[in-house]
Amino acid sequence: MSLTSDPPVDLARAKATADDSATSKVVPVRHPWRWVAIVATVVVLAQFLHGLVTNPGWEWGVFADYVTADAILKAVWVTLQLTFHGTALGFALGIVLAFMRLSASRFLRAVSFGYIWAFRSIPLIVQLLFWFNLAYLYKELSLGIPFGPSLWSFDTMGLVGAMSAAVLGLALHQAAYAAEIVRGGVLAVDGGQLEAAAALGIPRLRQLRRIVLPQAMRSILPNAANEIISLFKGTSIVSVMAIGELFYQVQVVYGRNGRVVPLLMVATAWYVLLTTALSVVQHYVERHYAKGSTR
Repeated sequence: MSLTSDPPVDLARAKATADDSATSKVVPVRHPWRWVAIVATVVVLAQFLHGLVTNPGWEWGVFADYVTADAILKAVWVTLQLTFHGTALGFALGIVLAFMRLSASRFLRAVSFGYIWAFRSIPLIVQLLFWFNLAYLYKELSLGIPFGPSLWSFDTMGLVGAMSAAVLGLALHQAAYAAEIVRGGVLAVDGGQLEAAAALGIPRLRQLRRIVLPQAMRSILPNAANEIISLFKGTSIVSVMAIGELFYQVQVVYGRNGRVVPLLMVATAWYVLLTTALSVVQHYVERHYAKGSTR
């Protein structure tokens, strides 16, 4: 039996190779098409901005006169109110519907699924018009014995006004989408954590509040923020009900003075400004719930 050993290392050759590596120049990867794309984008953007400044059709003087007008500011406030109430009521109901779909009860799951299916299937404008015309559909509502005599009834003519119908329609529509967003976020949490919490004797409500929701918020927040921004811009649809929100008020103004383009730019500027503010809030809220995450 013979013993073999590794061949001797050529120290001179290894030293020469190391010297060559030290003196060789590292050439970065070239990206010529990236620079072409950057230059093309800058040129297109510069042309667009030049057109905004030099084209008299934009009528920036008219824009400056109306962008902070009292009527426009009041309309912006109405839009914010619709967004806030629709979001708050919609997500409150959506959370309930989400946990109904996650329930072990077949009845609760069926009710939640039926609600989500119905309100996602019917266009928002149709829902708004139904609520706005509630008095036409049901002139009187009553409480009493089912299919029997009524014990108390009231007129529906003044029950739901235009603003109430708008908030109700937006909230009920939003709840169907919020329910799926919340349900998806809860399902993203590892079930083993709930099993461990249950083994430690932590009550169910505390499990939900301290374990499930803080982790689910990482999945819920991006989609929820998108829905809130969509609702904010979607409030323009209530203009069919003659509610003085931003888009309706802009239509009223340019219907009087005929300055369509600058008034549309007024609405655009406010939508862009407020959407940007919502995006900034979203960033900080997401950063708060991302504490401890690796990404």
